[in-house]
Amino acid sequence: MNVVILAAGMGKRMQSALPKVLHPLAGKSLLTHVIDTARTLSPTTLCVIYGHGGDAVLTQFTAADLVFAKQEPQLGTGHAVMQAIPQLDDAVPTLVLYGDVPLTTSASLQRLVAAAGSDKLGILTVQLDDPTGYGRIVRENGAIVRIVEQKDATPTERAITECNTGIMVAPTVLLKQWLAGLSNNNVQGEYYLTDIVASAVAGATEVVSAQPDAVWETLGVNSKVQLAELERIHQRSVADRLLEQGVTLLDPARLDVRGTLTCGRDVTIDVNCIFEGSVTLEDGVTVGANCVIKNAHIGLAANIKPFCHIEQATVGAASQIGPYARLRPGTTLGEEVHIGNFVEVKNSQIAAHSKANHLTYLGDATIGSRVNIGAGTITCNYDGVNKSRTIIEDDVFIGSVSQLVAPVTVGKGATLGAGTTLTKNAPAGKLTVARSKQMTIDGWERPVKIKK
Repeated sequence: MNVVILAAGMGKRMQSALPKVLHPLAGKSLLTHVIDTARTLSPTTLCVIYGHGGDAVLTQFTAADLVFAKQEPQLGTGHAVMQAIPQLDDAVPTLVLYGDVPLTTSASLQRLVAAAGSDKLGILTVQLDDPTGYGRIVRENGAIVRIVEQKDATPTERAITECNTGIMVAPTVLLKQWLAGLSNNNVQGEYYLTDIVASAVAGATEVVSAQPDAVWETLGVNSKVQLAELERIHQRSVADRLLEQGVTLLDPARLDVRGTLTCGRDVTIDVNCIFEGSVTLEDGVTVGANCVIKNAHIGLAANIKPFCHIEQATVGAASQIGPYARLRPGTTLGEEVHIGNFVEVKNSQIAAHSKANHLTYLGDATIGSRVNIGAGTITCNYDGVNKSRTIIEDDVFIGSVSQLVAPVTVGKGATLGAGTTLTKNAPAGKLTVARSKQMTIDGWERPVKIKK
């Protein structure tokens, strides 16, 4: 099929310089949601109609499967679809979507396409308790005969509760004919796409309808209030799917997934956690409150304690992280690694059973198994120009408040005394201490503040 996405509106009520369709919902733009859903239908043509903020839209969307057409000036939905005509394949139907309606599911669209087949005009409709502002579906003897917009409707028509969502699918050859016959003789002075229904009826083309699984699939965004409402609807939908898969969410209303979250069995997630990009939590993982996890893999039965930030990192099975720990990009932890409170790890590999439990920075380090890193230790990996690497071999004990000035290697089984500043390699199996000699100064008196 052809898919046309209308994305030319300014969105004045958003009160923003950013084009409406580029505002984010669940970590990606409204238009990206619609494009991603359209792609699940395997369209032969995927055309985006842009207008306001067009340069920003073209810059953000450069995939080879997209074609673009500009609508300027904006003279209504029918006029918008007209701009796509040169891109449309007459041999297949054309589905019209909206760049500010982000949550329509592939299943609902497939239901509509199936109902319309190759020769009918299909309309996605929805029953609303309060239809104010929506175009009404006018039927005679059960058959759809036209759609009337709110501002053009009579009092009787305004009482109709079956509403047009704007999403339609039509035979392309007929669609082009109907668009050519549109008039802007209405209150708005615009070319309404909905007027093609009357043309279809006049030409004896059957008009059919399908309904989405949920009303929220058809809700659009015209303001920051509506954007926030859809965000919570979407997040609750994600939470419900996780609950049905067996994930324990201590409060489903306080979860944000801004990407893809894949969970194994017996996963528990506490409140106010944010998952971004692609995140995998294996069986038995526990994530404490207020964690932010982005593009990460958390291994079997790992325990992520509260207030941790993890990004582009891999956490091994049965490891314990936090609270208040930060794993930065390039971090890979083996099994049963402990990273404690106020410990930061960046671009480092830490093998199984090693520990850094307190107040430590490990950057550009390769650390072996069964290593104990004392509190306050840092790897000095940056000289102001270049990054250098620290290597700590198996079974090393690093005393508290040590500084390892890279590039440096600590040999297997070595011990560094507390307070050591290591600038040369420490040999395996030996104690290395590098610190100033302790002195006591007799007769020294603490300075006293002079009163003026």
